[in-house]
Order: sequence, then structure tokens, then C-alpha cells
Amino acid sequence: SLEFLYLGGNFITSIPPELANLPSLSYLVLCDNKIQSIPPQLAQLHSLRSLSLHNNLLTYLPREILNLVHLEELSLRGNPLVVRFVRDLTYNPPSLQELAGRTIKTRNVPYARSDLPENLVRYLSLASNCPNPKCGGVYFDSCVRQIKFVDFCGKYRLPLMHYLCSPECSSPCSSASQSSTSQSESDSEDEASVAARRMQKVLLG
Repeated sequence: SLEFLYLGGNFITSIPPELANLPSLSYLVLCDNKIQSIPPQLAQLHSLRSLSLHNNLLTYLPREILNLVHLEELSLRGNPLVVRFVRDLTYNPPSLQELAGRTIKTRNVPYARSDLPENLVRYLSLASNCPNPKCGGVYFDSCVRQIKFVDFCGKYRLPLMHYLCSPECSSPCSSASQSSTSQSESDSEDEASVAARRMQKVLLG
């Protein structure tokens, strides 16, 4: 039943995902720490109204933060994401297991539990869909980490983290990929416009 949690100024380097198990939490203060990332599980804090993250080491926000439907105040000043937005991509080549899993999922290859070891059946159930609407691909462990900028409150562009199945989904090497990229940006901005109407304060300075 905890509603207010103040953890500011404690040299905290990471936020435990278990905080998401506080369904009544309305005010979460994590300012003046050493936090570098926000666990996406915090999007489960559906009662959260105020989130104070100023004076940390954040370079991006997870896109799941848009699911905080009651969030009214978000404080981000004094973070690298405000001073200098991060645009780098990281990508590890997929393993043979991942390539096989992607093929099974994208080509709808039929299989039964009696056909595969239990650990592989469980692995196949963990496939994530690529958010690029023109792609239709999936990924497991290997993906492109990309910063997507979206508008908040009609004034600020915040960097939100999202994941793509391969560099081809974000590289404008063809007209098709250019189209898919613009579509992806449009989708993100549509999400942001909903959040902008909801969020009353985004404190960046």
C-alpha cells in the first residue's frame, strides 16, 4: 500500500525492477543519484503520478514509460539526455539458434512440443516482434538498440529506447526502408501525442 517513496541522494546506480510490485505508488523520487537506465517494468506502476529523475546519468527513456497513464509530472533536468541526446546503435550478430528461431517464426514453420526439447520450445515462445510495421520480423537476444525522439507537451523531444530486429530496419538504404522508418517515427509521434495530452509537466531545466 506504499504511496510515496523518496530515494533521492543515495548514490543509487540502478533501479530494482521489483519496485513495479507497488501498485499504489503515486510519487517516486529518485533524483540526485547515479542511475543510468530505467527498467521497463516501472511501466506497471499504473498509479504513478509523479516521477523525479533529475540529476542522474540517464541517456534515454524506455518507450514503455508511455504506459504510465496517470503520470502528470516527469522531472529530467540534469541528465545527459537533456544536455546531449544519444543516437548510437549497438548490434550483436545473431547466433545460429536465433537465426533458426527467426526462420521458424517468420515462416510459420509448424512444430509440436514432442518435436523439440523443452528449452527450445520455451526459447521460441520468447520471440519479440520488430516494431517496424514494414518488417514483420522477430528477434530473441540479438537486436538493434535505437533512440527514437518523440514530442512531449509540444515543446520537447524526448529520447525513448526501442529495439529493432536488424540494422536494415533503421538504415535508409532503400526507398522501402525509408518508408518504414518514417512510418515508425509517425507511430512513435502518435504515441507521444497521446502522452502529451496526458502529461502536465515535463521538467527539463
